[in-house]
Amino acid sequence: MLLPALYNIAEICAKKGLKYVIISPGSRSAPLTLAFARHKAFEKIIVPDERSAAFMALGIAQTIKQTVILICTSGSATLNYAPAVAEAFFQEVPLLLLTADRPNEWIDQQDGQTIRQQNVFGKHVKASFHLPQDYSHPDSLWHINRIINEAINLTQHEQTQPVHVNVPIREPFYPNENEEIVFDENVRIIEQIRTIKNPSQIDWQHLMEIEENCPKQLIVVGQMPKNQVLLNTLPQIERKGIFRIPIVADIIANAYPFGKTISHQDLILMPNDENLKKKLQPDLLITLGKSVLSKSLKQFLRKYPPRYHWHFQEYGDAPDTFQNLTHILPLSPEKGLEYYLSYTRKKFQPTSYYELWLSLETQAEQFLQEFFSQNHIFNEFWAVWYVLQRLPNGSLLHLANSMPVRYANYLSLAPHQDVEVFANRGTSGIDGSNSTALGAAWVSNKIVTLITGDMAFGYDSNAFWQKRIPENLRIVVLNNEGGGIFRLLPESSRLPEMEEFFETTLTVPIQHIAEGFGLEYQKVTDGVSLQRALENFFEPSAKAKVLEIKTQKQANQVFFEQFKQNWLQKFDFSKLIP
Repeated sequence: MLLPALYNIAEICAKKGLKYVIISPGSRSAPLTLAFARHKAFEKIIVPDERSAAFMALGIAQTIKQTVILICTSGSATLNYAPAVAEAFFQEVPLLLLTADRPNEWIDQQDGQTIRQQNVFGKHVKASFHLPQDYSHPDSLWHINRIINEAINLTQHEQTQPVHVNVPIREPFYPNENEEIVFDENVRIIEQIRTIKNPSQIDWQHLMEIEENCPKQLIVVGQMPKNQVLLNTLPQIERKGIFRIPIVADIIANAYPFGKTISHQDLILMPNDENLKKKLQPDLLITLGKSVLSKSLKQFLRKYPPRYHWHFQEYGDAPDTFQNLTHILPLSPEKGLEYYLSYTRKKFQPTSYYELWLSLETQAEQFLQEFFSQNHIFNEFWAVWYVLQRLPNGSLLHLANSMPVRYANYLSLAPHQDVEVFANRGTSGIDGSNSTALGAAWVSNKIVTLITGDMAFGYDSNAFWQKRIPENLRIVVLNNEGGGIFRLLPESSRLPEMEEFFETTLTVPIQHIAEGFGLEYQKVTDGVSLQRALENFFEPSAKAKVLEIKTQKQANQVFFEQFKQNWLQKFDFSKLIP
């Protein structure tokens, strides 16, 4: 049975420049699947597990910065997209979700694979559409064309977020034998012209009057993709003799490559020193990007608020993360800083505030190098330090949530490494880490490294349930036999229920998961074997590689406490404060 209105969804997507489609097999979605399968414009990836499929789409879209299409059948298959959809929504990653559904009259009639799919993702999508179930009337054909055009445009215009299109489909689902699928090459395309913000319309004179009365200025960069324009602008702010404004950025902000960020704020803000915190308290806080990973930084800025807080955000609702937002500037980070530099009249800032931050950053860098270079009992924090130093220059790094992303944020990366960093910090869950990194490896010719924990690795093992695993994928699994983070948090480590109810052991060996899916596997249990394993771990190979780093949870806990105590004891911060 020919369904040209559905088949032309693929033609519209092709003409709009979409390239990647991830399909999870199903019966009711067959017309959509066949349309994309037989269209030559698409790279098709088959992923049976819908949750994994959606996270894989997230990883692809993050990497290529274009909309990725997802297709699934009706019922709970649609719900399985939800975790990745929420993550993509908060990270502003564009996905087009095409979910097959029963016709309207069969909803709530106890028919198979039927749920209430309209608006199923709620407020975690930018928009949700429901196609007409009549695919023959001219008005329906016009309506379907308009909706698909609008849905694609919405994923790409202003805030790039997921959009859901629910597609009711009647039987029969499959074409007749030898029936050809024909695409309308003249299908209508509706282009969305980008809105251009005019920075000159902002009252810069008022802002500069504020700025002139704020000698202590601080810039904080939240999570964002690598932005070369921004990296070129940041040195102008830091350059000696002109502005000298400290720039604080987590590892997931991808700002460290320019070389002068304050990237060890977790150490700098660790001391419980009231005098130090007051000296570091800014008068003017300028924020860019999305979520801030460092809990210490968030607590510091809430307890020691600036007099003014400007946030650059081109579109959407601005967050008030630090509870002291005063001005929302509707500009991209790079454009906002460019105009700030051109309008400010304060060409020579007092340098003592900058020098205090820089002195603390320098001491933190020296401490980290000395501390981790010494001989210690083998543990996962030291292992992460060693792995980060040996990442290939210009590669991609994915960090799973829980301890891997926190360890990496304590340590940061060297500017010369120029490694772009990704983490699912939109919702901060451990689900989907394997799939997101695998998606990135699918579309990149660079080495893609995921540092994850045993629980996150096992949770998303279905990521490898597909025909091809990209050979440039490298996975480092920190196996501490459970949720090791609960031993490192003061609040949970003292609970008598901690071991039984919070630490959950992965019962399937990591080796069985890796080798069962045809991945190259190694295991290390000490520093010497880790050093040997990393000698060729990142070298090209015919298969993706998994490196299990087995540690003892008690040793991890002791080392982490030793790390914090050594830092607090080694330096007398009062000497830095005039």
